[in-house]
Amino acid sequence: MISIILGIIFIAFTVFSVLPMCPLNWGPEVIAFLKGSIPVLAAFIGLICLFVGAADIKDKKEAKKEEAAANKEAENK
Repeated sequence: MISIILGIIFIAFTVFSVLPMCPLNWGPEVIAFLKGSIPVLAAFIGLICLFVGAADIKDKKEAKKEEAAANKEAENK
């Protein structure tokens, strides 16, 4: 319950601080921050994709080895 109330308060503050008719008028600064953070966010997403892809390839190789070992064991029986 507290988290819902805090969420509503933070969203209201965000809307209040970004709107041009409000005294804070942080809209241009928020847009500048978003523009500056997009390349950094893209780099982090790219790194995460590389790590996930490498782990996927490693898992596929390991699954093939296990399958080959299971097939070999089944042939021996």
